[in-house]
Amino acid sequence: MHVRTLTGGLAAALVVSLSLTGGQAVAAPPDAADAPLAARVFTYDAGGSAEFRSAVDRGAAIWNESVDAVELRPAAAGQRANIRVLADNGWPRALPTTLGNGTVYIGRQAVDQGYDTIRISAHELGHILGLPDRKPGPCSSLMSGSTAGTACTNPYPNAAEKAEVEGNFDGVLVGRAPAARAEVIVD
Repeated sequence: MHVRTLTGGLAAALVVSLSLTGGQAVAAPPDAADAPLAARVFTYDAGGSAEFRSAVDRGAAIWNESVDAVELRPAAAGQRANIRVLADNGWPRALPTTLGNGTVYIGRQAVDQGYDTIRISAHELGHILGLPDRKPGPCSSLMSGSTAGTACTNPYPNAAEKAEVEGNFDGVLVGRAPAARAEVIVD
């Protein structure tokens, strides 16, 4: 996972604004400008994902490797998860409730047709993180989904998709509440 840090410019702006408002400006320790900001943690429960459990864990790990603002962790025993992941016989889909929350279905229909389970998992988790489908699209776009074809096994978001997720959650790091979304995304 990447670690987001305050830049020196932001730290300097805070010191200047304190001095302008009459507060006492004190030089921050040299390491303060590099202090990590915590990612927004969302838990997931893949207990109902059956044979797709390892693909779901890998899809979550891919997002953790790809963005700074969000971390997806398995829910602890007895903990209510932000994201439920279930296996069923339909087509894969995500049912976001609010940004970072919802239900993902890893549908066996797409798997039976030859689509990659890790790509499916990462794609559907992308919907929970606020990304829409981008169809049609190339294999290099995770959110192109099924339009990239069964030969496409790329489970990684591209630079634009990463940036969009960072933007969706960046305000959470500085205290702004995320916008609520209620949509059904069927791939």
